[in-house]
Amino acid sequence: MDTTTKLSSTAGESKYSQDMQLDEKLIPRKVQSLCSVRYGMAFIVHLCNIILMGQNVIMNITMVAMVNSTDHQSQGNVSTEGLPVNSFGGPNEAANSLPAGGSGFGGQYALWEKWCPPHERSRLCAIALSGMALGPFVAILTGGFISQVIGWPFAFYIFGGFGCVCSLLWIVLVYDDPVSHPWISISEKEYITSSLAQQVSASRQSLPIKDIVRSLPVWSLILCCFSYQWLITVLVMYTPSYISSVFNINIRDNGIVSSLPFVFAWAFGILGGQVADFLLTKNFRLVTVRKIATVLGNLPSSTLVAVLPYLRSSYITTITFLFISCGLASLCQSGISINALDIAPRHSSFLMGVSRGFAHLAAVLVPTVSGFILSQDPEFGWRNIFFLLFAINTLGLIFYIIFGEADVQDWAKERKVTRL
Repeated sequence: MDTTTKLSSTAGESKYSQDMQLDEKLIPRKVQSLCSVRYGMAFIVHLCNIILMGQNVIMNITMVAMVNSTDHQSQGNVSTEGLPVNSFGGPNEAANSLPAGGSGFGGQYALWEKWCPPHERSRLCAIALSGMALGPFVAILTGGFISQVIGWPFAFYIFGGFGCVCSLLWIVLVYDDPVSHPWISISEKEYITSSLAQQVSASRQSLPIKDIVRSLPVWSLILCCFSYQWLITVLVMYTPSYISSVFNINIRDNGIVSSLPFVFAWAFGILGGQVADFLLTKNFRLVTVRKIATVLGNLPSSTLVAVLPYLRSSYITTITFLFISCGLASLCQSGISINALDIAPRHSSFLMGVSRGFAHLAAVLVPTVSGFILSQDPEFGWRNIFFLLFAINTLGLIFYIIFGEADVQDWAKERKVTRL
Protein backbone atom coordinates (compact mmCIF):
# COMPACT_ATOMS: atom_id res chain seq x y z
CA MET A 1 0.00 0.00 0.00
CA ASP A 2 1.53 3.39 -1.06
CA THR A 3 1.48 6.64 0.93
CA THR A 4 -1.42 8.12 -1.07
CA THR A 5 -3.55 5.05 -0.44
CA LYS A 6 -2.76 5.11 3.28
CA LEU A 7 -3.65 8.81 3.54
CA SER A 8 -6.90 8.19 1.63
CA SER A 9 -7.79 5.27 3.90
CA THR A 10 -6.99 7.32 7.01
CA ALA A 11 -9.06 10.22 5.74
CA GLY A 12 -11.97 7.88 5.01
CA GLU A 13 -11.84 6.40 8.50
CA SER A 14 -11.61 9.88 10.02
CA LYS A 15 -14.62 11.02 8.00
CA TYR A 16 -16.58 7.93 9.09
CA SER A 17 -15.71 8.60 12.74
CA GLN A 18 -16.76 12.24 12.40
CA ASP A 19 -20.07 11.18 10.86
CA MET A 20 -20.70 8.72 13.68
CA GLN A 21 -19.88 11.39 16.28
CA LEU A 22 -22.21 13.81 14.51
CA ASP A 23 -24.95 11.18 14.47
CA GLU A 24 -24.51 10.54 18.19
CA LYS A 25 -24.98 14.26 18.90
CA LEU A 26 -28.17 14.36 16.83
CA ILE A 27 -29.68 11.19 18.30
CA PRO A 28 -31.72 11.47 21.50
CA ARG A 29 -30.00 9.72 24.37
CA LYS A 30 -32.95 7.96 26.04
CA VAL A 31 -35.11 5.98 23.66
CA GLN A 32 -36.93 2.71 24.30
CA SER A 33 -35.29 -0.41 22.94
CA LEU A 34 -36.98 -3.76 23.60
CA CYS A 35 -40.51 -2.34 23.71
CA SER A 36 -39.96 -0.07 20.72
CA VAL A 37 -41.54 -0.23 17.28
CA ARG A 38 -38.23 -1.03 15.56
CA TYR A 39 -37.75 -4.08 17.79
CA GLY A 40 -41.33 -5.04 17.06
CA MET A 41 -40.45 -4.91 13.36
CA ALA A 42 -37.49 -7.19 14.00
CA PHE A 43 -39.73 -9.66 15.83
CA ILE A 44 -42.27 -9.73 12.97
CA VAL A 45 -39.49 -10.38 10.44
CA HIS A 46 -38.19 -13.04 12.83
CA LEU A 47 -41.56 -14.82 12.70
CA CYS A 48 -41.72 -14.52 8.91
CA ASN A 49 -38.26 -16.06 8.59
CA ILE A 50 -39.30 -18.96 10.83
CA ILE A 51 -42.19 -19.70 8.50
CA LEU A 52 -40.18 -19.23 5.30
CA MET A 53 -37.47 -21.66 6.41
CA GLY A 54 -40.00 -23.99 8.01
CA GLN A 55 -41.91 -24.23 4.73
CA ASN A 56 -38.68 -25.09 2.90
CA VAL A 57 -37.64 -27.77 5.39
CA ILE A 58 -41.12 -29.28 5.78
CA MET A 59 -40.90 -30.32 2.13
CA ASN A 60 -37.97 -32.58 3.02
CA ILE A 61 -39.61 -34.09 6.09
CA THR A 62 -42.92 -34.92 4.40
CA MET A 63 -41.31 -36.24 1.22
CA VAL A 64 -40.91 -39.77 2.58
CA ALA A 65 -44.54 -39.95 3.71
CA MET A 66 -45.66 -38.62 0.32
CA VAL A 67 -43.60 -41.18 -1.59
CA ASN A 68 -44.64 -44.07 0.66
CA SER A 69 -48.32 -43.16 0.46
CA THR A 70 -48.31 -43.29 -3.34
CA ASP A 71 -45.94 -46.27 -3.46
CA HIS A 72 -43.87 -44.73 -6.24
CA GLN A 73 -40.55 -44.83 -4.47
CA SER A 74 -37.80 -45.92 -6.85
CA GLN A 75 -35.28 -48.54 -5.92
CA GLY A 76 -32.45 -46.02 -5.96
CA ASN A 77 -33.89 -43.88 -3.18
CA VAL A 78 -32.72 -44.02 0.43
CA SER A 79 -34.79 -42.19 3.05
CA THR A 80 -32.98 -40.69 6.00
CA GLU A 81 -34.22 -37.92 8.23
CA GLY A 82 -37.03 -37.38 5.80
CA LEU A 83 -34.60 -36.51 3.02
CA PRO A 84 -35.05 -38.69 -0.07
CA VAL A 85 -31.53 -39.07 -1.39
CA ASN A 86 -31.92 -40.09 -5.01
CA SER A 87 -29.24 -40.87 -7.55
CA PHE A 88 -28.43 -37.16 -7.71
CA GLY A 89 -28.01 -36.92 -3.99
CA GLY A 90 -30.86 -35.22 -2.29
CA PRO A 91 -33.92 -33.12 -1.89
CA ASN A 92 -33.99 -31.44 -5.28
CA GLU A 93 -37.62 -30.47 -4.85
CA ALA A 94 -36.83 -28.50 -1.71
CA ALA A 95 -33.75 -26.95 -3.30
CA ASN A 96 -35.83 -25.79 -6.24
CA SER A 97 -38.32 -24.20 -3.84
CA LEU A 98 -35.65 -22.05 -2.19
CA PRO A 99 -35.53 -19.33 -4.90
CA ALA A 100 -39.26 -18.75 -4.35
CA GLY A 101 -38.51 -17.79 -0.76
CA GLY A 102 -35.47 -15.82 -1.81
CA SER A 103 -37.60 -12.79 -2.64
CA GLY A 104 -38.86 -12.80 0.95
CA PHE A 105 -35.34 -12.92 2.35
CA GLY A 106 -33.94 -10.25 0.02
CA GLY A 107 -36.90 -7.91 0.51
CA GLN A 108 -36.18 -7.61 4.23
CA TYR A 109 -33.21 -5.35 3.58
CA ALA A 110 -35.42 -2.71 1.98
CA LEU A 111 -37.09 -2.47 5.39
CA TRP A 112 -33.83 -2.07 7.33
CA GLU A 113 -32.66 0.70 5.02
CA LYS A 114 -35.18 2.99 6.72
CA TRP A 115 -35.64 1.37 10.14
CA CYS A 116 -32.23 0.28 11.41
CA PRO A 117 -29.91 2.79 13.15
CA PRO A 118 -26.29 1.98 12.19
CA HIS A 119 -25.15 1.36 15.77
CA GLU A 120 -28.08 -1.07 16.32
CA ARG A 121 -27.81 -2.73 12.93
CA SER A 122 -26.14 -5.93 14.11
CA ARG A 123 -28.56 -6.73 16.91
CA LEU A 124 -31.77 -5.83 15.04
CA CYS A 125 -30.80 -7.74 11.91
CA ALA A 126 -29.57 -10.67 14.02
CA ILE A 127 -32.95 -10.88 15.75
CA ALA A 128 -34.69 -10.86 12.39
CA LEU A 129 -32.34 -13.29 10.63
CA SER A 130 -32.19 -15.73 13.53
CA GLY A 131 -35.65 -16.88 12.53
CA MET A 132 -33.95 -18.70 9.66
CA ALA A 133 -32.30 -20.96 12.24
CA LEU A 134 -35.44 -21.50 14.32
CA GLY A 135 -37.51 -22.42 11.27
CA PRO A 136 -35.75 -25.78 10.64
CA PHE A 137 -35.98 -26.53 14.38
CA VAL A 138 -39.76 -26.12 14.37
CA ALA A 139 -40.18 -28.03 11.09
CA ILE A 140 -37.96 -30.98 12.07
CA LEU A 141 -39.47 -31.22 15.55
CA THR A 142 -43.09 -31.17 14.39
CA GLY A 143 -43.05 -32.28 10.77
CA GLY A 144 -42.61 -36.00 11.35
CA PHE A 145 -45.16 -36.02 14.16
CA ILE A 146 -47.77 -34.23 12.04
CA SER A 147 -47.19 -36.57 9.09
CA GLN A 148 -47.53 -39.73 11.19
CA VAL A 149 -50.47 -38.66 13.37
CA ILE A 150 -52.82 -36.70 11.09
CA GLY A 151 -51.23 -37.13 7.65
CA TRP A 152 -48.59 -35.37 5.60
CA PRO A 153 -50.99 -32.94 3.82
CA PHE A 154 -51.71 -31.28 7.16
CA ALA A 155 -48.05 -30.31 7.49
CA PHE A 156 -48.52 -28.06 4.47
CA TYR A 157 -51.89 -26.82 5.72
CA ILE A 158 -50.50 -25.89 9.13
CA PHE A 159 -47.31 -24.19 7.91
CA GLY A 160 -49.23 -22.53 5.10
CA GLY A 161 -51.78 -21.25 7.62
CA PHE A 162 -49.05 -19.74 9.78
CA GLY A 163 -47.64 -18.16 6.62
CA CYS A 164 -50.99 -16.47 6.00
CA VAL A 165 -51.03 -15.20 9.59
CA CYS A 166 -47.54 -13.74 9.21
CA SER A 167 -48.58 -12.11 5.95
CA LEU A 168 -51.50 -10.41 7.69
CA LEU A 169 -49.21 -9.22 10.49
CA TRP A 170 -46.86 -7.81 7.89
CA ILE A 171 -49.63 -5.99 6.02
CA VAL A 172 -51.11 -4.46 9.17
CA LEU A 173 -48.04 -3.68 11.28
CA VAL A 174 -45.10 -3.14 8.91
CA TYR A 175 -44.57 0.26 7.29
CA ASP A 176 -41.97 1.48 4.83
CA ASP A 177 -40.35 3.94 7.20
CA PRO A 178 -40.75 5.51 10.66
CA VAL A 179 -42.29 8.66 9.22
CA SER A 180 -45.30 6.78 7.84
CA HIS A 181 -45.85 4.58 10.89
CA PRO A 182 -49.01 5.71 12.78
CA TRP A 183 -48.12 4.32 16.24
CA ILE A 184 -44.45 5.14 16.63
CA SER A 185 -43.49 7.66 19.30
CA ILE A 186 -42.06 11.03 18.29
CA SER A 187 -38.82 10.40 20.18
CA GLU A 188 -38.21 7.04 18.46
CA LYS A 189 -39.07 8.51 15.07
CA GLU A 190 -36.53 11.29 15.55
CA TYR A 191 -34.00 8.79 16.90
CA ILE A 192 -34.18 6.60 13.79
CA THR A 193 -34.39 9.35 11.16
CA SER A 194 -31.54 11.31 12.74
CA SER A 195 -29.26 8.29 12.85
CA LEU A 196 -29.92 7.52 9.19
CA ALA A 197 -29.75 11.11 7.94
CA GLN A 198 -26.18 10.71 6.71
CA GLN A 199 -26.89 7.49 4.80
CA VAL A 200 -30.43 7.43 3.44
CA SER A 201 -32.43 10.24 1.92
CA ALA A 202 -35.97 10.45 0.65
CA SER A 203 -34.84 11.09 -2.94
CA ARG A 204 -34.55 8.05 -5.17
CA GLN A 205 -31.50 7.74 -7.38
CA SER A 206 -30.82 5.51 -10.33
CA LEU A 207 -29.05 2.23 -9.69
CA PRO A 208 -25.34 2.51 -10.63
CA ILE A 209 -25.14 -0.87 -12.36
CA LYS A 210 -21.69 -0.32 -13.91
CA ASP A 211 -20.16 0.74 -10.60
CA ILE A 212 -21.74 -2.21 -8.81
CA VAL A 213 -20.42 -4.69 -11.38
CA ARG A 214 -16.90 -3.23 -11.06
CA SER A 215 -16.95 -3.16 -7.25
CA LEU A 216 -14.68 -5.72 -5.57
CA PRO A 217 -16.45 -5.31 -2.19
CA VAL A 218 -19.70 -6.28 -3.92
CA TRP A 219 -18.14 -9.34 -5.53
CA SER A 220 -16.57 -10.34 -2.22
CA LEU A 221 -20.06 -10.11 -0.69
CA ILE A 222 -21.61 -12.23 -3.43
CA LEU A 223 -18.93 -14.95 -3.42
CA CYS A 224 -18.83 -15.19 0.36
CA CYS A 225 -22.63 -15.46 0.50
CA PHE A 226 -22.41 -18.30 -2.03
CA SER A 227 -19.79 -20.20 -0.04
CA TYR A 228 -21.70 -19.59 3.20
CA GLN A 229 -24.92 -20.91 1.67
CA TRP A 230 -23.03 -24.02 0.58
CA LEU A 231 -22.11 -24.59 4.23
CA ILE A 232 -25.68 -24.01 5.45
CA THR A 233 -27.16 -26.30 2.78
CA VAL A 234 -24.86 -29.16 3.74
CA LEU A 235 -25.59 -28.64 7.44
CA VAL A 236 -29.36 -28.63 6.92
CA MET A 237 -29.71 -31.29 4.24
CA TYR A 238 -26.83 -33.71 4.56
CA THR A 239 -25.34 -33.92 8.04
CA PRO A 240 -28.52 -35.65 9.36
CA SER A 241 -28.28 -38.13 6.47
CA TYR A 242 -24.61 -38.65 7.27
CA ILE A 243 -25.39 -39.45 10.91
CA SER A 244 -28.11 -41.87 9.86
CA SER A 245 -25.88 -43.71 7.38
CA VAL A 246 -22.80 -43.89 9.62
CA PHE A 247 -24.41 -44.66 12.99
CA ASN A 248 -27.51 -46.48 11.67
CA ILE A 249 -29.80 -44.10 13.56
CA ASN A 250 -33.13 -42.99 12.13
CA ILE A 251 -32.75 -39.28 12.80
CA ARG A 252 -36.25 -38.57 11.55
CA ASP A 253 -37.73 -40.46 14.49
CA ASN A 254 -35.45 -38.64 16.90
CA GLY A 255 -36.62 -35.11 16.18
CA ILE A 256 -35.09 -33.61 19.30
CA VAL A 257 -31.52 -34.64 18.44
CA SER A 258 -31.81 -33.54 14.81
CA SER A 259 -33.44 -30.21 15.66
CA LEU A 260 -31.39 -29.07 18.67
CA PRO A 261 -28.42 -27.79 16.60
CA PHE A 262 -30.73 -25.16 15.13
CA VAL A 263 -31.61 -23.94 18.63
CA PHE A 264 -27.90 -23.37 19.16
CA ALA A 265 -27.79 -21.48 15.85
CA TRP A 266 -30.74 -19.32 16.92
CA ALA A 267 -29.16 -18.43 20.27
CA PHE A 268 -25.68 -17.81 18.84
CA GLY A 269 -27.14 -15.60 16.09
CA ILE A 270 -28.91 -13.28 18.53
CA LEU A 271 -25.89 -13.24 20.88
CA GLY A 272 -23.56 -12.48 17.98
CA GLY A 273 -25.57 -9.38 17.08
CA GLN A 274 -25.34 -8.09 20.64
CA VAL A 275 -21.59 -8.72 20.78
CA ALA A 276 -21.01 -7.06 17.39
CA ASP A 277 -22.73 -3.84 18.44
CA PHE A 278 -20.91 -3.97 21.78
CA LEU A 279 -17.55 -4.14 19.99
CA LEU A 280 -18.50 -1.07 17.96
CA THR A 281 -19.04 0.87 21.19
CA LYS A 282 -15.47 -0.11 22.15
CA ASN A 283 -14.05 1.67 19.08
CA PHE A 284 -13.59 -1.44 16.94
CA ARG A 285 -13.67 -0.58 13.25
CA LEU A 286 -16.88 -1.62 11.53
CA VAL A 287 -15.05 -3.61 8.85
CA THR A 288 -13.11 -5.45 11.56
CA VAL A 289 -16.30 -6.46 13.35
CA ARG A 290 -17.92 -7.65 10.11
CA LYS A 291 -14.87 -9.74 9.15
CA ILE A 292 -14.44 -11.22 12.63
CA ALA A 293 -18.09 -12.32 12.64
CA THR A 294 -17.77 -13.77 9.13
CA VAL A 295 -14.57 -15.66 9.91
CA LEU A 296 -15.96 -17.10 13.14
CA GLY A 297 -19.14 -18.10 11.34
CA ASN A 298 -17.41 -19.84 8.43
CA LEU A 299 -13.98 -21.24 9.22
CA PRO A 300 -14.61 -23.16 12.49
CA SER A 301 -17.95 -24.49 11.19
CA SER A 302 -16.56 -25.83 7.92
CA THR A 303 -13.51 -27.24 9.73
CA LEU A 304 -15.64 -29.13 12.24
CA VAL A 305 -17.74 -30.60 9.43
CA ALA A 306 -14.61 -31.58 7.45
CA VAL A 307 -13.28 -33.69 10.34
CA LEU A 308 -16.54 -35.63 10.86
CA PRO A 309 -15.41 -38.63 8.74
CA TYR A 310 -12.53 -39.14 11.17
CA LEU A 311 -14.92 -39.40 14.14
CA ARG A 312 -16.92 -42.42 13.02
CA SER A 313 -16.22 -44.21 16.29
CA SER A 314 -17.83 -41.53 18.50
CA TYR A 315 -21.48 -40.61 18.12
CA ILE A 316 -21.38 -38.13 21.00
CA THR A 317 -18.38 -36.26 19.56
CA THR A 318 -20.00 -36.11 16.13
CA ILE A 319 -23.22 -34.64 17.53
CA THR A 320 -21.22 -32.16 19.65
CA PHE A 321 -19.29 -30.99 16.60
CA LEU A 322 -22.53 -30.52 14.68
CA PHE A 323 -24.03 -28.50 17.53
CA ILE A 324 -21.00 -26.21 17.64
CA SER A 325 -20.82 -25.93 13.85
CA CYS A 326 -24.49 -24.91 13.53
CA GLY A 327 -24.16 -22.45 16.38
CA LEU A 328 -21.05 -20.72 15.09
CA ALA A 329 -22.35 -20.58 11.50
CA SER A 330 -25.11 -18.19 12.60
CA LEU A 331 -22.50 -15.59 13.64
CA CYS A 332 -22.39 -14.61 9.97
CA GLN A 333 -25.73 -12.90 10.55
CA SER A 334 -23.68 -10.07 12.10
CA GLY A 335 -21.09 -10.22 9.35
CA ILE A 336 -21.54 -10.98 5.68
CA SER A 337 -25.33 -11.25 5.94
CA ILE A 338 -25.78 -7.53 6.64
CA ASN A 339 -22.66 -6.11 4.97
CA ALA A 340 -24.72 -4.69 2.11
CA LEU A 341 -26.30 -2.25 4.57
CA ASP A 342 -22.81 -0.96 5.35
CA ILE A 343 -21.37 -0.50 1.86
CA ALA A 344 -24.54 0.70 0.11
CA PRO A 345 -27.49 1.52 2.40
CA ARG A 346 -29.49 3.02 -0.48
CA HIS A 347 -29.10 -0.09 -2.62
CA SER A 348 -28.85 -2.78 0.06
CA SER A 349 -32.08 -4.54 -0.91
CA PHE A 350 -30.84 -4.88 -4.50
CA LEU A 351 -27.40 -6.08 -3.43
CA MET A 352 -28.75 -8.63 -0.97
CA GLY A 353 -31.33 -9.79 -3.49
CA VAL A 354 -28.53 -10.41 -5.99
CA SER A 355 -26.19 -12.01 -3.46
CA ARG A 356 -28.89 -14.24 -2.00
CA GLY A 357 -30.10 -15.15 -5.48
CA PHE A 358 -26.55 -16.13 -6.38
CA ALA A 359 -26.21 -17.95 -3.06
CA HIS A 360 -29.33 -20.00 -3.77
CA LEU A 361 -27.42 -21.55 -6.66
CA ALA A 362 -25.51 -23.36 -3.93
CA ALA A 363 -28.79 -24.79 -2.62
CA VAL A 364 -29.44 -26.17 -6.11
CA LEU A 365 -25.89 -27.37 -6.78
CA VAL A 366 -25.24 -29.09 -3.43
CA PRO A 367 -27.76 -31.94 -3.96
CA THR A 368 -26.56 -32.57 -7.51
CA VAL A 369 -22.85 -32.43 -6.74
CA SER A 370 -23.13 -34.36 -3.47
CA GLY A 371 -25.29 -37.06 -5.05
CA PHE A 372 -22.81 -37.50 -7.87
CA ILE A 373 -19.92 -37.81 -5.40
CA LEU A 374 -21.77 -40.40 -3.31
CA SER A 375 -22.74 -42.46 -6.36
CA GLN A 376 -19.16 -42.48 -7.70
CA ASP A 377 -17.42 -43.27 -4.42
CA PRO A 378 -19.69 -44.77 -1.74
CA GLU A 379 -16.77 -45.51 0.58
CA PHE A 380 -15.17 -42.06 0.69
CA GLY A 381 -18.09 -40.03 -0.65
CA TRP A 382 -18.97 -38.29 2.61
CA ARG A 383 -15.34 -37.33 3.20
CA ASN A 384 -15.12 -35.81 -0.31
CA ILE A 385 -18.39 -33.91 0.18
CA PHE A 386 -17.15 -32.37 3.42
CA PHE A 387 -13.71 -31.58 1.96
CA LEU A 388 -15.35 -29.86 -1.00
CA LEU A 389 -17.46 -27.84 1.44
CA PHE A 390 -14.33 -26.77 3.32
CA ALA A 391 -12.55 -25.75 0.10
CA ILE A 392 -15.45 -23.69 -1.28
CA ASN A 393 -16.14 -22.06 2.07
CA THR A 394 -12.49 -21.15 2.62
CA LEU A 395 -12.06 -19.65 -0.86
CA GLY A 396 -15.11 -17.43 -0.46
CA LEU A 397 -13.94 -16.38 2.99
CA ILE A 398 -10.42 -15.48 1.79
CA PHE A 399 -11.85 -13.36 -1.03
CA TYR A 400 -14.04 -11.50 1.45
CA ILE A 401 -11.19 -10.95 3.93
CA ILE A 402 -9.06 -9.40 1.17
CA PHE A 403 -11.63 -7.28 -0.65
CA GLY A 404 -14.52 -6.85 1.80
CA GLU A 405 -15.24 -3.36 3.14
CA ALA A 406 -17.73 -1.72 5.47
CA ASP A 407 -17.54 1.96 4.46
CA VAL A 408 -20.25 3.44 2.25
CA GLN A 409 -18.92 3.21 -1.29
CA ASP A 410 -18.60 6.35 -3.42
CA TRP A 411 -21.15 5.10 -5.95
CA ALA A 412 -23.65 4.51 -3.12
CA LYS A 413 -23.46 8.04 -1.67
CA GLU A 414 -26.03 10.68 -2.41
CA ARG A 415 -25.23 12.60 -5.57
CA LYS A 416 -26.19 16.25 -5.59
CA VAL A 417 -27.33 17.56 -8.94
CA THR A 418 -26.02 21.05 -9.73
CA ARG A 419 -27.64 23.33 -12.27
CA LEU A 420 -25.73 25.84 -14.28
